[in-house]
Amino acid sequence: MKKIVASIIILTAISANAQQFINNGMIEYEVRINNHRMFGDGLFAEMFKDKMPNFSTTYYKLTFNDNKAIYKYDRLNEKDKLPWGSNNAEDNVWYNDFNSNTRVNQKSVFGDIYILSDSLMNLDWKLMPNETREIAGFICRKAQAVIFDSVYVFAFYTDEITVSGGPMGIHGLPGMILGITIPRMFTSWIATKLQVNGVNTNIIAAPTKGKKKPATELEASVRKATKDWGTWGQQSVWNIFL
Repeated sequence: MKKIVASIIILTAISANAQQFINNGMIEYEVRINNHRMFGDGLFAEMFKDKMPNFSTTYYKLTFNDNKAIYKYDRLNEKDKLPWGSNNAEDNVWYNDFNSNTRVNQKSVFGDIYILSDSLMNLDWKLMPNETREIAGFICRKAQAVIFDSVYVFAFYTDEITVSGGPMGIHGLPGMILGITIPRMFTSWIATKLQVNGVNTNIIAAPTKGKKKPATELEASVRKATKDWGTWGQQSVWNIFL
């Protein structure tokens, strides 16, 4: 009996020591959008639906280190030919500092580039620890929150990556978010791989290209400009300020 107990203790210790916690690296996310659903109905939507694929896939990279992260566009799936190319997606950059609870975003809006500095989004997460999913080799737990007053976000996170971040400005869970679904935006973000060796963490810095403007002021301008765009107008606001 003593030998069995001793063996159990040894195996438990080995298992605990074998678990590794990651605090720096690069995660690639596959972002899949249902374009036809996102554009909704109406004249504006019908102008574009026959010119674009039903679904499109883009790839972004999140580089993180020392509780800071930068999230940037990487490439468009070559099979997806959008009428506007990448839609200046390469000009959009999300920099988050989780220690100071601040963010600096570089955003392309109607042909101009802006620098938006603000505190991180305040997300009230509801954890669902009994619901899990494997993403990029990690067992992730589920959580949900609400953004923009009424838009539900469903996320899967792993505590094996200790930085409390994720794509765009989504953050605040006890580990890294590897999967997100936002049904009302008809979009999902799924991590496809993690790289921990040879990652250039020097790129983790606040962007500086663009006009500095308060986020609330720019949002008011965008809402005014898109008020007659129907469903696509609301989607535009969410995409710009997420």
